[in-house]
Amino acid sequence: MKKILRKFIKDRHPLLLFYHKIKGLLAIAIYMNPSRKIKVIGVTGTNGKTTTVNLIAGLLEAAGHKVGYTSTLRYKIGDEVWVNKEKMTTQSPFLIQKMLKSMVKAGCDYAVLEVTSHAVDQSRVIGINFDVGVFTNLTGDHLEYHGSFEEYMRAKGKFIGSLFSMRRKKNVPKVLVLNADDPNFDYYNQFNADQKITFGVESKHLTIKASEVELGASETKLKLTMPNAEAELSSKLLGGFNVYNIVAAASVAISQGISLDSVQAGLDKILPIGGRLEPVNLGQDFSVIVDYAHTADAYENLCFMFKPLTEGQLIFVGGATGGGRDKSKRPDMGKAVSKHADLFVITDDDPYTEDSWSIINQLESGVEGDCEVVKIVDRAEAVRYALTIAEKGDTVLIAGKGGEEVIAKNGKLIPYDDRLVARKVISEEIFSHVRL
Repeated sequence: MKKILRKFIKDRHPLLLFYHKIKGLLAIAIYMNPSRKIKVIGVTGTNGKTTTVNLIAGLLEAAGHKVGYTSTLRYKIGDEVWVNKEKMTTQSPFLIQKMLKSMVKAGCDYAVLEVTSHAVDQSRVIGINFDVGVFTNLTGDHLEYHGSFEEYMRAKGKFIGSLFSMRRKKNVPKVLVLNADDPNFDYYNQFNADQKITFGVESKHLTIKASEVELGASETKLKLTMPNAEAELSSKLLGGFNVYNIVAAASVAISQGISLDSVQAGLDKILPIGGRLEPVNLGQDFSVIVDYAHTADAYENLCFMFKPLTEGQLIFVGGATGGGRDKSKRPDMGKAVSKHADLFVITDDDPYTEDSWSIINQLESGVEGDCEVVKIVDRAEAVRYALTIAEKGDTVLIAGKGGEEVIAKNGKLIPYDDRLVARKVISEEIFSHVRL
């Protein structure tokens, strides 16, 4: 029915949004609103949601809680983990309600969910009784769907703002955990909560502050300070942007009564998520990193992180998502890469039904300066090209898909994994130089 409606009306037409709402309410009725029987944490923002969900779950588990979660990459209920192949960050209301019911049945204490602006606008999380709302950050994304940055901001605000009015579970307060360093903090800070925790690095008035940050090649160190305590933390997650993800997750854990000692012990056990700054190292003399970065801001942060660590050239492989998603941001993505990279290999991401060459050309239109551009529509061939020309001391960044195992094209989900392609190419190159 949804496909039929879309032929005649736009994504945010009131009739289509009403249809989504009916679906959401029907899902609640079918599964009898399981969120009443479990503590639910929702994480929203443009970047960092999946990593923050993974960190929160890890810290809760380290403290002895049984946890379930849904994320862009995978699902988890207790000890069972499996890949998310739906190509949706926040799934259909029926799947979400079914997952919550399974978490309750499995005896989980917490459910941790990624909450997107689409999910809020399309009533996929309607009726879910959240107890903690986390705001990571906000940069331009999904603007063609929402119409403007302000509408995008307000969509996430509907989730943050609704928390206080939700029914309270026995002895469970409604908590907001907000990034005070984000330029849009004041908008989200206006909403009420039983407990509000502000976190960050730069702002003066913070509940929980990160300082003395050390960004190493193998770990990140920082001092976490709160009103009555402080602790030295370390994590295997790398990069300045992950400092915010770490502190956000620690803030959630602390709001749930978990000690700083337990937070540190939990962080030590949490490994980087697959496809998030994941190195591919088979003994080659250049660096290869696979990451999920897929916005202009994330592209620039990724380049900014690895440029100083690169002796040779910085080679960037990436594209932009199709299907009408934020065409206006594509030149900005090209510009962001060209500020730091020596070579930008522009390729497919998830074109859906959109013309791949059109997407690639829009990315190229934003490239400035001396950054060289090579356009290859086949993503596997683009990765192969970058890896075969890489020399000693170079860094190859493969961005946009991270740990995803499919590529969406022409109405189909085609098996594809940047990490597998990279390993195959590097193995072939190494073998070709070995004399038998």
